[in-house]
Amino acid sequence: MEEEEEAAAEILQLHELHHSDLILLSSSNPTSTNASSSSFDEDLLRKTSSVMEALGPMGPGLLAVTGVPNVSELRSELLRLAPKLALLHRDTRKRVLKEHNLGSDVPLRNPDRSVSSFAMNLKYAKAPEALTMTDRLHSEAYPQDVEEASAECNDMEFKNLGSTFKELGLCMMEVGLCLARICDKAIGSNELEQSLLESCAAKGRLIHYHSRLDSFLLKEVEKTGAAGERKAKNNKRDQGSCVMNVQKSLQGSSESNSIARDDHNSCGIHSNLWQQWHYDYGIFTVLTAPFFLWPSYSDPAKTEYVFADSCFDECPSPTGHSCLQIYDPNKKRIFMVKAPPDSFIIQVGESADIISKGKLRATLHAVHRPVKFNNLSRETFVVFLQPAWTKTLSTADYSHAKLMKEYNDDDEQVGEDRYKQLSCKFQKIVPPLSSRLKDGMTFAEFSRETTKQYYGGSGLQSNK
Repeated sequence: MEEEEEAAAEILQLHELHHSDLILLSSSNPTSTNASSSSFDEDLLRKTSSVMEALGPMGPGLLAVTGVPNVSELRSELLRLAPKLALLHRDTRKRVLKEHNLGSDVPLRNPDRSVSSFAMNLKYAKAPEALTMTDRLHSEAYPQDVEEASAECNDMEFKNLGSTFKELGLCMMEVGLCLARICDKAIGSNELEQSLLESCAAKGRLIHYHSRLDSFLLKEVEKTGAAGERKAKNNKRDQGSCVMNVQKSLQGSSESNSIARDDHNSCGIHSNLWQQWHYDYGIFTVLTAPFFLWPSYSDPAKTEYVFADSCFDECPSPTGHSCLQIYDPNKKRIFMVKAPPDSFIIQVGESADIISKGKLRATLHAVHRPVKFNNLSRETFVVFLQPAWTKTLSTADYSHAKLMKEYNDDDEQVGEDRYKQLSCKFQKIVPPLSSRLKDGMTFAEFSRETTKQYYGGSGLQSNK
């Protein structure tokens, strides 16, 4: 059933906006030296219109920004550290994270977790009105405390973790600010960009989406402990044998089959998901296009320490897409998102939908785990851009019924029964905006109510 749904999902090729055009469109006074004024203005209008079409109510609510300088190197350097952090013994990982001012918002003690997430708050400069957009971001790119922490770190493999995290994160914040300015111009306000700057910060997350193999490796790491982990670096043959034995235990095992059954029967749309369906509730979410890792221990020459590069090979997506999937309420379809490898994917959040009075549309999305590739892991880096916690959200001139209608489709346009069933399931999984947002709420109140309805409890994210 899951394989049928996966095959039935269509591929969405994102609208691509080159970084040079992003800068040009967001400029206060764009100029051109090689085109007539009228044709140049028409080109700007056409490109702006394409952006708003992609992010607006009739589009998918996301686009790709390509050609950002230095992204390829920064992305590769940072994303390669995600699985290594995830598979460290917890005492070693705790020390490394502390040295680089990183935390986590998932319970890392659980070896059966589906993701490992490593987070840092990224701050704008203190006086944004006195600086250019680039200056107010890069003025904090290399703070002294991060440099000192890196110098004291004994783990050379992670020596640039904090600085690379921050440099790539601030670059993504800049892209988000530029896009907010473009949208503000089209909408006729400056509320989106100003809301981002007033927040003073964004949250960056480095995320490792676990393969089936990872939970077995994590349990093995917990058995050996930190001392055993260090010893394993000098005993590659034994550690490699461990990896191969784990793989054999996965192949055709009753445990592996029970995992598949549990996934199939768990609550979900098609339930084989790394991350369940949800809306982001900030303004923009900026993501690196992911890359994927595949274990390479089948070659006896590569049976080394489980966390060595040679045991995990980077590979193109075996599915041909990013594994990010969205639901388009206009077309009543699930789409698998495809984006260029070194691009940033920018996704609209609910606060942008609200602030723009529906001129931008929040994207309902999930992260799909390919059914046929159990030992595949996925690496990505995400920056969440949000308004200040004190920002007041107004529902004036904003229709709650619009979002409610996305999941109450009795019209003939829906067509096939499976998409009617899909809409019904979304109602059970995704709390409607009208149940989470009241006129005059602050963003902090909206955030708390949203996380409470998605995850229960007090609505506060776990700091573990």
